Amino acid sequence: MFSLINKWASFVRFSHTVFALPFALAAMLVAARDHRGWPGWKIFGLILAAMVCARTCAMAFNRIVDRKFDALNPRTKNRHLPAGEISLTSAVLLCALSGAGMMAASYFLNPLCFKLSPVALVAICFYSLTKRFTDYTHVFLGIALALAPVGAWLAVKGADISAPEIFQVAVLSLAVIAWLIGFDIIYALQDYEFDKSHGLRSLVVAWGPQNALAAAFLAHMVMCGLLLAFGFLCHFRLAYLVGWLIILICLVLEHWIARRRSLNWVNVAFFKLNALIGMVFLVVVAAEVIFQGGFRLR
Repeated sequence: MFSLINKWASFVRFSHTVFALPFALAAMLVAARDHRGWPGWKIFGLILAAMVCARTCAMAFNRIVDRKFDALNPRTKNRHLPAGEISLTSAVLLCALSGAGMMAASYFLNPLCFKLSPVALVAICFYSLTKRFTDYTHVFLGIALALAPVGAWLAVKGADISAPEIFQVAVLSLAVIAWLIGFDIIYALQDYEFDKSHGLRSLVVAWGPQNALAAAFLAHMVMCGLLLAFGFLCHFRLAYLVGWLIILICLVLEHWIARRRSLNWVNVAFFKLNALIGMVFLVVVAAEVIFQGGFRLR
């Protein structure tokens, strides 16, 4: 049973949930601090269920539509669908069920989340098709990931969200988009030669690795500026500033690795450092909310 669970978790890269989830939970805490304190275990559980289902649906869709390219790429030829470890029918069923699960969780959150859930599903799945017609595929992936904090905020507030809160969540979402653009460019370095020879598009293919890395660094500096603005808008203080400095150091180290090391180090830059960035952000936001007295566990 554990082997079966591990196979399906590996198929959808369940471990990569650590990228979007911390930003969603941080948005939940900020949205709830002036509303009802802790949003309640029911809302927390539904947000978690919606996040996991949405990401599973998007990743399964990605594996399905990219299976032919994955079979040709030496780096990805051993993935579950090309290798025959998981059938196409099973993958389609997982995609459909997880999408339905996301909509069901949204239904029990509030009417606004339920109405927007089909739009969110289309947006997060659409990214997988963009490499076929635009160099800015990284932007679409950033938008998909940025829906996580938006969805969590709306899960708490629903239609009661205020204009200042819309501005706050917009700044946070833009920061997530800039973050994603930066580290997805780094990740795309691994497939530069393959994508170029097979007509798949990205900024790495369009601009070349060095120019694309410069754009990635600029995107991450924009992210840092937006995160600083988000902290200012939320009236965060010392704990958040310390976390912001840690995030800045992680981003600089990520780009040092991407430029100075071989592609074997990309996974370190891509997964470990960016997972740490998400967790640091969640911890310092939670600390600020608690310190400001906006957290009442019920």
